[in-house]
Amino acid sequence: MTATSTAPETLTRTTTSLPQAFLERCAKSPEREAYRYPVGDDWRALTWKQAGERVRAIAAGLQSLGLGREERVAILCATRYEWVLIDLGILCAGGATTTVYPSSTAEECAYILRDSDTRIIFAEDATQLAKLRAHKAELPSLKKVVLVDGAADAGDDWVVTLADLETRGQEHLSGQPDAVTDAVAAIEGEHLATLIYTSGTTGKPKGVRLVHECWAYTADAIAAMGMIREDDLEYLWLPLSHSFGKVLSGGHIRVGHTLAIDGRIPKLVDNLGVVRPAIMAAAPRIFEKVYNKVVQGAKDGGGAKWKIFQWAVGVGKKVSALRQAGKEPGGMLALKHKIAHKLVFSKLHARFGGRLRLFISGSAPLSREIAEFFHACGILIVEGYGLTESSAASFVNRASKFRFGTVGVPLPGCEVKLAPEDNEILLKSPGVMRGYHNLPEETAQTLTPDGWLRTGDIGEVDDGGFLRITDRKKDLIKTSGGKYIAPQHIEGKIKATCPYVSQAIVHGDKRNFVTALVTLDEESIKKWAESGPLAGKSYAEIAAAPETTALVQTYIDQVNAELAKYETIKKFSILPRDLTVEEGELTPSLKVKRKAVEKKYIELLDGMYKGALADA
Repeated sequence: MTATSTAPETLTRTTTSLPQAFLERCAKSPEREAYRYPVGDDWRALTWKQAGERVRAIAAGLQSLGLGREERVAILCATRYEWVLIDLGILCAGGATTTVYPSSTAEECAYILRDSDTRIIFAEDATQLAKLRAHKAELPSLKKVVLVDGAADAGDDWVVTLADLETRGQEHLSGQPDAVTDAVAAIEGEHLATLIYTSGTTGKPKGVRLVHECWAYTADAIAAMGMIREDDLEYLWLPLSHSFGKVLSGGHIRVGHTLAIDGRIPKLVDNLGVVRPAIMAAAPRIFEKVYNKVVQGAKDGGGAKWKIFQWAVGVGKKVSALRQAGKEPGGMLALKHKIAHKLVFSKLHARFGGRLRLFISGSAPLSREIAEFFHACGILIVEGYGLTESSAASFVNRASKFRFGTVGVPLPGCEVKLAPEDNEILLKSPGVMRGYHNLPEETAQTLTPDGWLRTGDIGEVDDGGFLRITDRKKDLIKTSGGKYIAPQHIEGKIKATCPYVSQAIVHGDKRNFVTALVTLDEESIKKWAESGPLAGKSYAEIAAAPETTALVQTYIDQVNAELAKYETIKKFSILPRDLTVEEGELTPSLKVKRKAVEKKYIELLDGMYKGALADA
């Protein structure tokens, strides 16, 4: 059945469940800093002992409300340290967490809560509470809302505050001091831990059933790789409702380092300079924005500044090539690299806080060009790969073993094989889901009888065991001329080549040639417009201007020069605004919802083919 198969790296297991690992961590490192979180412009710390006390109170509070084994408790809240404490409180009480994106509409929230049969929900604030009130009559199983911020209305017994719940939990523990410890001890690996509803790119979200063994396995695997050390400071901004953020939280408990948490994306770059982390995981869009800003800033400096920048990057790429081969520069190259760092690269390092050792990229494909640029600047981005259905972590490049353009090698304990008919990637590990909630037919389509997960991704494994994702099985374009095209590969090239592009959606399935929809980075394009006739114009006006089309065309031409004729972009259209999560065009992890965007702009797409006779 397989075209390629690899034996899994051996993994020694020590973790039985995250709640058990958390209690052990609190006992082992009580006075060490566990979490760091913002309050206004300041950052405050929480030790493992303090975190443990709050988690026990939350867990006991839920027990006092009658929460049963594996019953669902939802979290409708942005990324903040309380999210992690609440999640651990739910698990330590014996319950299972239902994750809900805070950007979800009231109707989406109601669907997830009904489908999951959620009994209790933690809502961040009055805005999220209003979504629940709008559909209260449709949620008979939802017995209680716990408000994280704000006060509950007097006489409203449906809503309590988080502070009230913790007080209630402390009272519960005064009478039953072992209630939480006993609940944690009774947890079994196959007990449900989390229902993560995939935001998906089409259709209704599916509840992915992840048991305690899934998170225990990924935590052990993260610790075994040694990429994160106990004395590290990690910065976490990713949505905790998404498996990428959630798996990092589990790895943090197992390793025992400090986690700085703040989900406010507009504060991300500023926070890096203040928090000064050693480790951070992010979606490629973050690296693309920084790359575009750095390159454009050097170009805007003009003359000598741009020439020095180009020289420095050229030196850096030579050093990068040596280091990718396991060697270090010497002689004149080492001296040039030292000068390049002082003149150019040190500024980028300072922007990231000056202590950064490693970036981890996931959630969507990272352009090889961007990874190589950062490495030339002395900053390593290791790309990883996984699905919600595999508890996020399945493959990752290592700091000591990486190949750009790949998603690395399997985590310890993870097997991979490629289906012979189409090279679809199949995975097997303890992190693989136990199925989709209430969807037995879709579960059977995704999981083979012997436990392999059909990922829906197409790939290839090289002689070193590194996996390269060539495209999504469902995203492959087949032109009317019968040619197959991988759009993500071309989209990555566009974003890496043009510093003004924010998003690119390559289109052409069943069409006779390839086109693209393009959005622009507002900050970069407005800065470009300042020096010409478009100065002072709005984003929409700049996007519609022929001068802008001509600008982008020069970069599209560069990309086309590297593609086969049938892959080249014959026409493109610049959209009047960037894609957003709020408009349903991006997932909360900043992945493009391709089908939704194509449906929204179908008239624009059709217009590019009207009367055209170009061959694919």
